[in-house]
Amino acid sequence: MRKVSVLFCALLLLSCVGFGQNLSPADREKGEQYLQQTRDGVVAAVKGLSEAQMKFKAGPDRWSVAEVLEHIALVEDGLFQNVTNKVMKSPAGAADRDVAKTDASVLAILPDRSTKKQAPAPFVPTGRWTPAEAQDHFLKSRTATMAFLESTPDLRAHVSDSPLGPLDAYEWLLFMGGHSERHTKQILEVKADPNFPKN
Repeated sequence: MRKVSVLFCALLLLSCVGFGQNLSPADREKGEQYLQQTRDGVVAAVKGLSEAQMKFKAGPDRWSVAEVLEHIALVEDGLFQNVTNKVMKSPAGAADRDVAKTDASVLAILPDRSTKKQAPAPFVPTGRWTPAEAQDHFLKSRTATMAFLESTPDLRAHVSDSPLGPLDAYEWLLFMGGHSERHTKQILEVKADPNFPKN
């Protein structure tokens, strides 16, 4: 009887620990809304653009809308693979991690275009897809990302290094949304150029 009692207490303790590492319903909803919003932002930014508009470059060292769209799709894939293949196999972070502060930091820093960075070689656009193919690829990837967010309970329980410091798997998903928001702003910058082709 005592063994059963000890076993029951151990299982209860483990279930409580596991529950503490689960993503809150409020955070899950916030993440879902952000991934939807940033997906829709990409779609709206490229809607109705002609081939000439898609290919326009404001300068020889600037990306076209088509290239930005390809980059968004490539990074979405790369980050999702990182989350599923690496982050979800990483251990938990420090017990006193301030997840609310880190979430807010990701949402503030990623979309900020005041600091420009060079894309890593695997994510530099090469024209491998047409704009329509790149958008379709991005949308399919984002659907998988959102399904993963909705179906995975232990996103807070795995932490891995990032350019912003240690992030849990949920924060990596916010990172993905922030990345697409950042580059949606880049598309809008291209479209705002005075030499951007008119319809």
